[in-house]
Amino acid sequence: MASLSDIYRTSLTLLTDLYQMTMAYGYWRLGRAEREAVFHLTFRKNPFQGGYAVAAGLEYVVEFLRRFRFMPDDLEYLASLTGNDNRPLFDRDFLDYLAELELRVDVDAIPEGTVVFPHEPLVRVSGPILQCQILETALLNIVNYQTLIATKAARVCTATGGQPVLEFGLRRAQGIDGSLAASRAAFLGGCAATSNVLAGKLLGIPVRGTHAHSWVMSFDDEFSAFEGYAQAMPNNSLFLVDTYDTLDGVRNAIRVGRQLRERGHEMVGIRLDSGDLAYLSIEARKLLDEAGFEKAAIVASNDLDEYLIASLKNQGATVTVWGVGTKLVTAYDQPALGGVYKLGAMKSDDGQWQPKVKLSEQAVKTSTPGILQVRRYRDASGPVGDMIYNELQPLCDGETMVDPLDPTRRRRMADNDASEDLLVSVVRAGQVVYNSPPLEIVRTRAQEQLASFHPGVLRHDNPHQYPVGLEERLHELKTRLILEARREAGT
Repeated sequence: MASLSDIYRTSLTLLTDLYQMTMAYGYWRLGRAEREAVFHLTFRKNPFQGGYAVAAGLEYVVEFLRRFRFMPDDLEYLASLTGNDNRPLFDRDFLDYLAELELRVDVDAIPEGTVVFPHEPLVRVSGPILQCQILETALLNIVNYQTLIATKAARVCTATGGQPVLEFGLRRAQGIDGSLAASRAAFLGGCAATSNVLAGKLLGIPVRGTHAHSWVMSFDDEFSAFEGYAQAMPNNSLFLVDTYDTLDGVRNAIRVGRQLRERGHEMVGIRLDSGDLAYLSIEARKLLDEAGFEKAAIVASNDLDEYLIASLKNQGATVTVWGVGTKLVTAYDQPALGGVYKLGAMKSDDGQWQPKVKLSEQAVKTSTPGILQVRRYRDASGPVGDMIYNELQPLCDGETMVDPLDPTRRRRMADNDASEDLLVSVVRAGQVVYNSPPLEIVRTRAQEQLASFHPGVLRHDNPHQYPVGLEERLHELKTRLILEARREAGT
């Protein structure tokens, strides 16, 4: 399996926003660079108006942290930056400090493939505030996008009812980087294969594909095109039948399929890429079955998403494999997850942790203070609720959790419920201690996680709201800090 160093040959340490570097410089100049702090990476709303998200991107995070180091050309570039007085933006002593910088942070994260919900910390970073700050942008970049695409893929795969989904999005993806990350996240989220050959090589994802309309158009007639393709690729004969007349195309595929059988091969199936997919798939199935090709696949593509797939299945479409491209890799109808990275606590001069809170006129944007962990409770039916708690206030049995957006909604967790903490150790004092599992294992984990939740949570329209809340003392701490901050601000 390829690592980031196989994809990107140069340093990625400057994959950050300039304001992270200017804040880092400020911490250094003011003697605050080594002050211990804790940051949490969370998201505020479920994507696609759904009921959940699927955590993804941790393997890339681990590789990024493992390779983190300011290289000479990084520092040379930073030395070239100037302020509005045309003088260097950063002192040479600061650049020398960065040249010797080695990460000493601790990182905890929720493993990839875990079903997660708003306000839960997907990643927690603690250590010198300068180091935590510099990592912010890259971690958001990696986790936001891959979590978004993994979630979209899970929704699409749920819509098919277990039928295979092929990710066909390379040509419509947001650049080379986006295409590779999308192929990885889509596979993690449940897709069976990708058309992206480079993703297959680098990431070990199964690859699938046949021919395009141009192949058919390059011959004098469709039958000759299919015949030629079968001659060249007898073990990959899946024919795109809608270049001219779709049902005539199915008949031509059947004729060539019979020739393949005579030579000891079997036609894989046909692909529909336009038109009334419900009607055409039903009619194509009749033709194939009558001709003795009951096992031939019917692959459908053409700007599919979870909603269109569900509609086609409700119409009785006989599609057996779904090719989903543009609307998957571009996360159609929600282009970003909206993940954030907020300071939760900071050590004072006397070494005591001080919780921090960011206020907002929008309740959803007010951050949660403390050193946060997530505990998932289960009963015999599966997960029943997630409690976000402050590790500075250890949990007891029978804790009560409070809805972060509606404090009147409370739920006491049963003493006999099984539970587990979701954040696991990834990095300790700058050293990676987490072994990233193979992508296939992560994909299986995602499928098992999704299967464990009530179907209402997975519903695309008006999903059930899975209970997630703040432990009662954490809620009280947050409320107190908000009131104190507003009094100080005079609001």
